[in-house]
Amino acid sequence: MTEQSSESAVRPFQVAALQMVSTPDRDRNLADAGRLIAEAAQGGAQLVLLPEYFCFMGFKDTDKLAIRETPGDGPIQQFLADAARKQGVWVIGGTLPLKSPEASRVLNTSLVFGPNGEQVARYDKIHLFSFEKGEESFDEARSIVPGADVRTFDAPFGRVGLSVCYDLRFPELYRKMGDCALIVVPSAFTYTTGKAHWETLLKARAIENQCYVLAAAQGGKHENGRRTWGHSVLIDPWGEVVAVREEGAGVVAGVIDPERIASVRQSLPAYRHRVIA
Repeated sequence: MTEQSSESAVRPFQVAALQMVSTPDRDRNLADAGRLIAEAAQGGAQLVLLPEYFCFMGFKDTDKLAIRETPGDGPIQQFLADAARKQGVWVIGGTLPLKSPEASRVLNTSLVFGPNGEQVARYDKIHLFSFEKGEESFDEARSIVPGADVRTFDAPFGRVGLSVCYDLRFPELYRKMGDCALIVVPSAFTYTTGKAHWETLLKARAIENQCYVLAAAQGGKHENGRRTWGHSVLIDPWGEVVAVREEGAGVVAGVIDPERIASVRQSLPAYRHRVIA
């Protein structure tokens, strides 16, 4: 990957986070995602981010095994490639289940497609969510194999760091990404944890890395009974909210402005002052 400072780009770049309330019906979810991608592109977005599990939210964790795909082949991956090519935008495909070496578990994978429809990056979610409180019980490790590698890609406005949902709680991951202009966080935060920590964590990652953070979330009451927090958002390098959608499907749009990144880093050069690698 070519080294590229986030300040080197000169043109603002419009991005969008797409909020969904995904169902156990893969094809319906893909149709909904397609409409949102088109809406975002028509509004001027040049990069769109889908939420975690945009393609499927089943009734139980193991339901995702039925729609897992082989890398490079499958209807979900084809949909993402086609949508990017048709709309002429960068598409970051939230997450989808890819086959892992274990028959009983999948990889929770984020794929990036360029405007020509070609895949340019892949990230397998590293940190797996576990939570127990009252009637809420989650343990992603039962059905997901964790990834191992930090991933970024170069967009026209600078480096983009890839992460997913629970990764947000581990700041060391983002430091390993290097100098990013944008960090993306496709998510399906629970209502409980989202209400408590979502905005605080997103703002912290933006402030400490002095870059934009774009988070696309699941947001609403799902057919499987689960309720997700929503609040898809774009946050700037000073920690200010540029745009947000609290609940329900829709588009959250805003601009990545390299001059804003440069201004924040010049007035408060904390990123340059790092002494611990």
